[in-house]
Amino acid sequence: MNTVKLNNGIEMPVLGYGVYQVSPEECERCVSEAISVGYRLIDTAQAYYNEEGVGAAISKSNVPRSELFLTTKVWITNAGEEKAAASIDESLRKLRTDYIDLLLIHQPFGDYYGTYRAMEKALQDGKVRAIGLSNFYPDRFVDLAENVNIKPAVNQLKTNVFSQQWDAEVEMKKYDTHIMAWAPLTQANEALFNNPVIMNIAEHHGKTAAQVALRYLTQRDIIAIPKSSHKERMEQNLDIFNFTLSDTEMEAIRPLDEQPDFRWSHRNPELVRFLLNYDNQFNPKNK
Repeated sequence: MNTVKLNNGIEMPVLGYGVYQVSPEECERCVSEAISVGYRLIDTAQAYYNEEGVGAAISKSNVPRSELFLTTKVWITNAGEEKAAASIDESLRKLRTDYIDLLLIHQPFGDYYGTYRAMEKALQDGKVRAIGLSNFYPDRFVDLAENVNIKPAVNQLKTNVFSQQWDAEVEMKKYDTHIMAWAPLTQANEALFNNPVIMNIAEHHGKTAAQVALRYLTQRDIIAIPKSSHKERMEQNLDIFNFTLSDTEMEAIRPLDEQPDFRWSHRNPELVRFLLNYDNQFNPKNK
């Protein structure tokens, strides 16, 4: 598996398996299959409500824990130094592990400075190997990065061929912070699989549109975490390291970048209110 070196020297797989919207009931099976076909990076979050399934899968795996790279994220309702610290311990319990490889703040809302202090302490205490952010746009990213002791190793953003995050990359490189792509396959948007540029490149290499889209990201040293509940698709998504996109092909994909939809922007007050109330609506314990 190809890796990238984070700003604290840790090697992280450049391609992993994400479990967003994988049900708690299905999560153990999916993660077990992902590990069996070769994934070593597993990405989950407190707000996915499936950390226990991930923990069960890795505990039953024959792969040593040291060979797995586990990411989770602190949710808004656990923001603040004390609550975040308690939630980190709870995530460790659910994940059945003594340490988390990468811990992120999931959303840039609530007392995220307090959360980050708790994460810095968890890093110092050996509970975490690297810390970072998720969904922090360049302005909030820079504000936080300039006011913390440990610079974020990663910022997880919606990144794919239609959302390429060039502006964010420029600012993050100043701190040696890597982009980690959620929705790297555009959340199965048919526009990806029907795009003539992607289709022509895929045909040239004997690959699928999804494989080209993932290869585009990893060649930019962007960490990608595609999700699938089908083992065959997991294998296909992993099979991207036996071909290389040419400079011409990389440049042909760049114009596919689109203006973001404000409805899903973290600057949209309606989305902010939705996220702040997310746990009340979707946490199985509240139903």
